[in-house]
Amino acid sequence: MESSLFLKGMLLGFSIAAPVGPIGLLCIQRTLANGWLYGFLSGLGTATADAAYGLIAAFGITAVSAFLISQQFLLHIIGGLFLLYLGYTTFRSLPADTVTTSSIKNNLSSSYSSAFFLTLTNPMTIMSFAAIFAGFGVQAGSTWRETYIQPAFIVGGVFLGSLLWWLLLCGTVTILRPRFHRTRLHWLNRLSGLVIGLFGLLSLATL
Repeated sequence: MESSLFLKGMLLGFSIAAPVGPIGLLCIQRTLANGWLYGFLSGLGTATADAAYGLIAAFGITAVSAFLISQQFLLHIIGGLFLLYLGYTTFRSLPADTVTTSSIKNNLSSSYSSAFFLTLTNPMTIMSFAAIFAGFGVQAGSTWRETYIQPAFIVGGVFLGSLLWWLLLCGTVTILRPRFHRTRLHWLNRLSGLVIGLFGLLSLATL
């Protein structure tokens, strides 16, 4: 039973991560511009946020989920503005060979934290997880196994499935990276920044 739930969670996590939106574009840009580790840490931040929302939905933490859903308008604004900020910084970012060594550590940590924060600004993910978990037949049960073990297996599967997608994406982009010389990377940064900023504008326009 638990192994089946874990596999379903993996499929769910992979499916949630796979559509290429602003975070996927950000991972591709960071992998091409700075290397595999930068893109993968961005994906890891997203997978962590997905797992956090999965925990909230799976364990029925209603107070937290209700608060986040009630604040979705504010979080929507924050997410849109943050996308605009990421678009601006991506547009102005330099290819890896012009980045100073002293900034590498900060860039690595910001790769993770920015993707994690951006994913958290979409609290409606909780409702999606809650609906899917109900479809899996995982609900608050009378036994310790039903209440904690089964949801934990699903959330673990969601995290691993999401992580597998980011490994696949960043690995594929890394193989193609040698084809992008410095001039192409410079224009890629600008194009990616414009598209990410457009995502931000569209997010704000749909309020």
